[in-house]
Amino acid sequence: MWLKLFLLLLYFLMLFVLARFFEAVVWCETGIFATRLVDPVTLSFKKLKTILECRGLGYSGLPEKKDVRELVEKSGDLMEGELYSALKNEEEASETVSSTTFSGEMHFYELVEDTKDGIWLVQVIAKDRHPLVSKVNWNKMVRKVSQFGIRTGTFNCSNDSRYCRKRGWLKSTLIMSVPQTNTSKGKVMLKEYNGNQIETEHIFKWMTTRIASRIKTIQYTNQLMDEWNKSDQYQVKMYLFAKLDQPPAFFSALSVKFTGRIEFIFVDVQNWNSQDYLKAIGVQQIPSYLLKTPEGSYRYGNSTGEFMSLNAMDAFLRSIQPEVNDLFVLSLVMVNLMAWMDLFITQGATIKRFVVLISTLGTYNSLLILSWLPILGFLQLPYLDSFYEYSLKLLRYADTTTIASWVRADWSFYSSHPALFLSTYLGHGLLIDYFEKKRRRNNNDDEINANNLEWLSSLWDWYTSYLFHPIVSFQNFPIESDWDDDPNLLLERLAFPDLWLRPLIPTDYIKNLPTWHFKCDAQSEEEAAENCQESDCESENETKTETELSDDERRAAQSRLKEECLGGSLPDCTCVTKNFEDSPNARKCKGTCSTKDNFEPDWSTWPGDMLQCTECVVCLEHFGSGCILMGLPCGHVFHQQCIVVWLAGGQHCCPVCRWPSYKKKHCRPLPQQQQQQQ
Repeated sequence: MWLKLFLLLLYFLMLFVLARFFEAVVWCETGIFATRLVDPVTLSFKKLKTILECRGLGYSGLPEKKDVRELVEKSGDLMEGELYSALKNEEEASETVSSTTFSGEMHFYELVEDTKDGIWLVQVIAKDRHPLVSKVNWNKMVRKVSQFGIRTGTFNCSNDSRYCRKRGWLKSTLIMSVPQTNTSKGKVMLKEYNGNQIETEHIFKWMTTRIASRIKTIQYTNQLMDEWNKSDQYQVKMYLFAKLDQPPAFFSALSVKFTGRIEFIFVDVQNWNSQDYLKAIGVQQIPSYLLKTPEGSYRYGNSTGEFMSLNAMDAFLRSIQPEVNDLFVLSLVMVNLMAWMDLFITQGATIKRFVVLISTLGTYNSLLILSWLPILGFLQLPYLDSFYEYSLKLLRYADTTTIASWVRADWSFYSSHPALFLSTYLGHGLLIDYFEKKRRRNNNDDEINANNLEWLSSLWDWYTSYLFHPIVSFQNFPIESDWDDDPNLLLERLAFPDLWLRPLIPTDYIKNLPTWHFKCDAQSEEEAAENCQESDCESENETKTETELSDDERRAAQSRLKEECLGGSLPDCTCVTKNFEDSPNARKCKGTCSTKDNFEPDWSTWPGDMLQCTECVVCLEHFGSGCILMGLPCGHVFHQQCIVVWLAGGQHCCPVCRWPSYKKKHCRPLPQQQQQQQ
């Protein structure tokens, strides 16, 4: 989990550096930054109207470019970034914006009347009547108000005529729902449009006037002094000082969105003769957006990404005064981005990657929800209010820094370009996959070469094994157990004979089997020849050829050879016995005859509980210098690749003695050792 968190933080750092790179490229090509102020005089009439539409100011009665330019200047400073965003939104405005169609009374109540922190514009179509606004004008209205977070819908009285009669909607009209009070989750009031003009601009002006009526308006200096020095439930207040008749629509829409958290105040300074008090509280120019907190005041619009638009100011206020739901959504996004890292960290079959991803997503999201339950409970405790206040104070200090403004600007940039965000995340994941695959190849991990069918087969074996049988491990099996001492083991083998039914056993124990490299000590050819001659002479003097021996004598010779080869320490050396049976003249004994290529095995690296031999019984090949060997609990040794293929195929026993490969075997002392101990 910590690795995924580190990789996610590294990805965020990469996004931050990439955003700075884009800014440098734009500066090299155009010579401007996004924070550079734009003179409205240099803009065309069309661009000025686009800016006013994005800010939510009406211009229907202003036919001259000069009047439109002055209105832009009165509403706030214009930056290059805001101009770019406004032109981009205008290009995307041609796309169809969805509008809700209400099916009846309950549907209307759940979405409109029960929504406490949103604004709705609903067109009511009376039964057997035409709509008040035509389809073309309605689509324009939907696109215009949607950029301010205002939701739209259509209620046809033909679907529920009883509810229309109850409401008094006997003719087609427009209904707007706005929260009635300034408290969170308060009542909602419905306003009906009574105007005679049904053009888009007139309807929008009626809406903005109704929404702006919720904002406290100050027109005199003494009112501002009382409000500025007053201490009430609102610790954070957003002031707009401007020479306007009413605040912009984005400012009014934010007042609804942050109901109960932030108080919005509009200060109309059109008729003010003296501005001394404004300078005393930190207002140096008009218009000005000023945020007042218990720690001090902050002028909005001085840092990167602080534009006079709904999205930019919404991101700023959410970071200053977050809600519990905002923190939960942020943690949910972070956790899911961390979980998706498993798709690239996991190596092997493609199906395995997605199975691990689904499992990780379920685990992380479940843990997140379970961890948030006690947090929500702690937040309700009264003695944690001071802790909550200090946390918000620290957060406000951090969010008013330059780095925080860069982070908010990057958030707005990448959220408006989701394709770029997804492509960078995919590129970051592919880099992780490349380095992880390279690391595992250096560690000789064979898991990355498994295909989908092999992994599905192993997954099915694992599932069925853990579903129908207990987990088998070395730790759960008593060391003293043996065929003779433990009758339960004999009953288990009789209950599951290998000929007709094999117990389903997980293959996890294979990873715990001992492995080591086979090493050989080089010796000269003369020493090798002398050793071989001595061995041949001893064998000729002590034994006869195989054709001259009887069965009893031959078994006795084999037993004697094993004791000579193994020094009497370990019994049943099948490898040596097989060599003796196949070719008596080619017997390889410890310290007497070298193996292939004139090398002698280095038994110092050999585990003490393993039988010493030089040949793999599975492939019938001699051990090569440097090859990887694997031993079983019974003591027999094989090539790692040979025995893993044997065990993975379902043969969970030794190929030589048939001892279960997943159970410990007690090493009994030989009779000679017992006599020595006695």
